[in-house]
Amino acid sequence: MKLINSNKTIAIWIVTAIAIAFGLLTLKSSGQILFGGSLYQKAAGNIVLFVVWFNFLAGFVYVAAGVGIWMRLRGAVWLSLLIAIATIIVFSGLGIHILNGGGYETRTVRGMSLRSIVWISIFLFSYRKLIRRQVL
Repeated sequence: MKLINSNKTIAIWIVTAIAIAFGLLTLKSSGQILFGGSLYQKAAGNIVLFVVWFNFLAGFVYVAAGVGIWMRLRGAVWLSLLIAIATIIVFSGLGIHILNGGGYETRTVRGMSLRSIVWISIFLFSYRKLIRRQVL
């Protein structure tokens, strides 16, 4: 292994770990709410079903994007952008739901804020490391 690119490898490994861990944790938490029965649904409080379903399905895509970044696939960069955009769209839908008087939990707003920030950051990082560096 060459040590010349060791910082790049470490940074990519960290971002990969974040993306995959985020995906697995998202699958676990949203999967429990969707498929774990009334105990999990009651503990979740005022769930917003379209947000929970989005998060569950997105969890699989998070893992795929993380693996793609690890493999340094250019497509993973655009997948991370798609995740960021889709998250912001669903977050906007949550905002509309809230403004129309729909029930929600504050932790859902915090969670969607975190997801948006994480995936915008992952996109920016992966773009710089996997796309921009190849052009220069």
